[in-house]
Amino acid sequence: MGNSMRGDHAFTAEGLVGASFELTFAGALSFLRRKYSRDLTGVDVAVTGLPLDTATTNRPGARFGPRAVREASALLSFEGRPYGAAVSPLDQLAIVDYGDCQWDFGRPLEVPSAIEAHIAGILRAGAAPLSIGGDHFVTLPALRAVAKQHGTLSLIHFDAHSDTWSVGDDEGRIDHGTMFLHAAREGIVDPARSVQIGIRTFNPDTHGFQILDAPWVHRNGAAAVVQRVRELVEGRKVYVTFDVDCLDPSFAPGTGTPVCGGLSTATAIEILRGLAGLDIVGADVVEVAPAYDTAGITALAGATIAYEHLVLYASRPGAPAARARTDASRAR
Repeated sequence: MGNSMRGDHAFTAEGLVGASFELTFAGALSFLRRKYSRDLTGVDVAVTGLPLDTATTNRPGARFGPRAVREASALLSFEGRPYGAAVSPLDQLAIVDYGDCQWDFGRPLEVPSAIEAHIAGILRAGAAPLSIGGDHFVTLPALRAVAKQHGTLSLIHFDAHSDTWSVGDDEGRIDHGTMFLHAAREGIVDPARSVQIGIRTFNPDTHGFQILDAPWVHRNGAAAVVQRVRELVEGRKVYVTFDVDCLDPSFAPGTGTPVCGGLSTATAIEILRGLAGLDIVGADVVEVAPAYDTAGITALAGATIAYEHLVLYASRPGAPAARARTDASRAR
């Protein structure tokens, strides 16, 4: 039996670069069949799960998002250049699955500091974080860690909701609808140089964030979105966060707070592709709640968006060129 058929590439892969050809329905789960490792020596991107859903305001279940996205990502693990992308992240980037952030579920107030420390460890090692949630609250402590490394950030935020509600006005509140208000107040992000895309729930106070709501996107198209976003964030350190409820429920029913009238996956991919060359320093995809989607299309959408984040990492300034190919399917 050849190396490509030995399986369990999460543990047996010899290299960190190249496509994987493990059976999609078998083997140990890891994102894109990347190797599980806490050793970040020479690693460009560390993919990590943030399985929290105690901050949800509607239906829970996003704690199972990282596991579902990893499983769905097996369908993409042999795609060196997905959907005609201009770059091949699996050939250019050394990527590992860093596992999940762990915390004591009986001490919920310690969760933000645990996530921040987890992401900070990735950054200290010289790798870029790609986080998979979990509800959207997890982005706030991740942003804190990235901002400490890179300074005040521009935020590109895909969502059905602005997540800037003032509820109790409590800095210690764990709530997936308030964190970008706190991020702005803490100086982590600059609202005037940040943009929210796909919004379709009304919040009268934008807190200075630039908003391209879903009707605007539908009227003007992806190219206009890309042009506006690039005008706002070009030349700045950028964090990209993607809540799957930005997508219409027909494309992503498995989420905690679905809202009709959202983007298609094709439109979302087109917009993300248009952001190539920006200085992306952090990224995530959140709010996949697989229990509400027996067909698994939401998890596949989440995995695809996460792969598009890798495409952005591979196209950012200073990204490594394609390396000598060592397929991740090679086993020890």
